[in-house]
Amino acid sequence: MASLGQVARHFRGLTRKGFSSLRSFSAGNRLNTAESGPGIGFALSETQLEYQETARKFAREEIIPVAPHHDRTGEYPWDVIKKAWGLGLINSHIPEKYGGLGLGILDTCIITEEMAYGCTGIQTAIEANSLGQMPVILAGNEEQQKKYLGRMMEEPLMCAYCVTEPGAGSDVAGIKTKAVKKGNEYVLNGSKMWITNGGVANWYFVLARTGDSSTSAGKAFTGFIVDANTPGITVGRKEMNMGQRASDTRGITFDDVVVPAENVLTAEGAGFKVAMGAFDKTRPPVAAGATGLAQRALDEATKYSMERKTFGKYICEHQAVAFLLADMVIGVESARLATYRSAWEIDQGRRNTYYASIAKALAGDVANKAATDAVQVFGGNGFNSDYPAEKLMRDAKIYQIYEGTAQIQRVIISREHLTTAKQAY
Repeated sequence: MASLGQVARHFRGLTRKGFSSLRSFSAGNRLNTAESGPGIGFALSETQLEYQETARKFAREEIIPVAPHHDRTGEYPWDVIKKAWGLGLINSHIPEKYGGLGLGILDTCIITEEMAYGCTGIQTAIEANSLGQMPVILAGNEEQQKKYLGRMMEEPLMCAYCVTEPGAGSDVAGIKTKAVKKGNEYVLNGSKMWITNGGVANWYFVLARTGDSSTSAGKAFTGFIVDANTPGITVGRKEMNMGQRASDTRGITFDDVVVPAENVLTAEGAGFKVAMGAFDKTRPPVAAGATGLAQRALDEATKYSMERKTFGKYICEHQAVAFLLADMVIGVESARLATYRSAWEIDQGRRNTYYASIAKALAGDVANKAATDAVQVFGGNGFNSDYPAEKLMRDAKIYQIYEGTAQIQRVIISREHLTTAKQAY
């Protein structure tokens, strides 16, 4: 197998190809690379296979060996992130004109699944960069993109998406952080909570209220790019969460923080649309992360079941365990296909809200069930931190919460479904 250096050089030189087909996974999460026929296909392009192999090699050689350390200590994985940055495994959404690879969402999902297989805490730190950048990619002007996206390609830097507040999570319209315009500047005041990369970000995307209480949510908020070193910003303590502890999650307080008007994204009052629009592109990779965790749980449980014996035979030969594995396989394969459909839709230039929510809800639920079943297969050892299953179970839970809870996804899915049904009937 090629060295990481060789892979890195090759990866950097890859040119983007179209995604006329999806992939078919066999039992080892390997691809069927056969030429796709007309209509629906399930094979990845050669370029996408390169992306996958690079990320797979990196996850197994660089992430898995250090993941337990970062889980125990909560230490931010800077060494891993710097290596991933050198390979082009971070900031893959950034357009080529600013030094990025300009990959589509399906491409990034392929990478994300493999990285999450190694550790979803580390992958969340990486994926948070994509979420923070996405409003700028979607709505930033030339100057904003050059300044803030360009710098991400010059050195390993992180950014963050600052929307959630202590009293406003799923209810984004409940945001209380305010921005008041004074001349050619805005003054920000308020607090954000549960901000991934909050303590390590170079800059933030911040959603703040600029309209009064009578203004509709669609026009009440404005999106800002805020440099993290701006006076008046206070970074809270690192939260020690149940899982994904390698990720840096903090509260951020803005106290009379002055932001130049040139850092407004699109226009005053357009922030809600910008902030929500990012999710159509970032929810598929989140679903891919959950799928990667589920695949890891399946692989760990399968391996253990083929080594552990009870009543004179390997436990995988007991129907009770074999059926647990079968259910995990069903979930993983279904979540992967839903994820790729949601990514493929947005890459075709179509609105994918419906499919993105299906993928996110399904993959999050599958990750939790697969991790729980893996603990069951491991038995008492699954409850012990010397084995990987308990970490997977702790890491999985957040997939039903962040970037829209499982319940919010169902609200979106039912709304989209009923809207279509009313038009049809």
